[in-house]
Amino acid sequence: MASAAEQLAANLNFSAFGKAEELKKRIWFTLGALVVYRLGTYIPLPGIDPAAFAANFHGKQQGVLELFNMFAGGAVQRMAIFALNIMPYISASIIVQLMSSVIPSLETLKKEGEQGRKVINQYTRYLTVVIAAFQAYGISVGLEGQANVVSDPGWFFRVSTVLTLMGGTLFLMWLGEQITSRGIGNGSSLIIFAGIVAAFPSAIANTLELSRQGAISPLVLVALIVMSFGVIAFIVFMERAQRRLLITYPKRQQGNRVYEGQTSFLPLKLNTSGVIPPIFASSLLLLPTTIANFSANGGAGGVLGFLSTYLGHGRPAYIFLYIALIVFFAFFYTAIVFDPVETADNLKKHGGFIPGIRPGERTAQYIDHVLTRITVLGAGYLAIICLLPEMLISEFSLPFYFGGTSLLIVVSVTMDTVAQIHGHLQAQQYEGLVKKAKLRGKKK
Repeated sequence: MASAAEQLAANLNFSAFGKAEELKKRIWFTLGALVVYRLGTYIPLPGIDPAAFAANFHGKQQGVLELFNMFAGGAVQRMAIFALNIMPYISASIIVQLMSSVIPSLETLKKEGEQGRKVINQYTRYLTVVIAAFQAYGISVGLEGQANVVSDPGWFFRVSTVLTLMGGTLFLMWLGEQITSRGIGNGSSLIIFAGIVAAFPSAIANTLELSRQGAISPLVLVALIVMSFGVIAFIVFMERAQRRLLITYPKRQQGNRVYEGQTSFLPLKLNTSGVIPPIFASSLLLLPTTIANFSANGGAGGVLGFLSTYLGHGRPAYIFLYIALIVFFAFFYTAIVFDPVETADNLKKHGGFIPGIRPGERTAQYIDHVLTRITVLGAGYLAIICLLPEMLISEFSLPFYFGGTSLLIVVSVTMDTVAQIHGHLQAQQYEGLVKKAKLRGKKK
């Protein structure tokens, strides 16, 4: 079996890459777009005191704001024009995806091919505007409730904040679409990836500073480095893991020609749900702490105080609910994005079948049975990966970046980007071979 380094070298054919001018343009365009995004995370909202907000933010980090700040590359901490990041668009995409399995008209559009996808994408954009406006208004009200942050509170500040933050999200949505079409693909994912990676140096520096001050021992620091590489290797292995179901196509006759029977595979990913379960679970669990921190008494008493006390990082109730929510969302989102009945119907239409399983309903039941079993493993894998940062935060006060959702996103996007680059290289090599063949034909 080839090592990971050999596989990476095989995927990235550097000699072919040197000749791929179109791919170079796409990479430069992607890098330029990400630089524009990073510059926007340093432009503060008009009408606020960034220093005063940063001071308040540092005092209220134990909540969902810290998670969103990680995804936004520090834009929330600076309350920049890109503070909402592209998360409203991601949320809208997930909601539309969920609704398309419930509302018959959306389900019909999803089956209409490219034209249907365009209409669904337009609905997603409209919903992004609504979600971004709602979140931006909540942020404007929250900013007015903090002392010395807003210079001139009132409706003018609220309207300008809503328009600015909503415009920032829509610009990032457009930028992500441009990266997908004119860059190397995965525009939305690359924007989140850039935000997380940009904070890695400061997270590493903070960890080294904790070691220098004696908060963590050198042995623990070495163990942390080894564990980080181990987690990356584990994520790569699990994200590439598949259960492949053998599909057989019988002999068929088309006109006077008889086509031999063929076999192929139906790949079922071990982690079909991706990074959605940990993101949703973290957001729901950290929301009470965030509300408590911004309440009038700082969440010192009442229901919010009780929740913020017992749902803190490392608490038994938090860990139990975190695992339960990850497992729930893993099964729920897998059921939404993969329909065994539709897959079985498509196989039956094209004459394919699983050996030993009757086409139609029995095939759907078999696929659902296999998918349920591998989703158990996938949910367990996500729970293990996401428990690592909880233990590190509670024991050593380390940032979010070591393990969990951040490394899962970074590694997954890196693998997808390498696959996209490999695909572009193959496409350009194929075009080059076609051009050479045409030239040879003309010479003959």
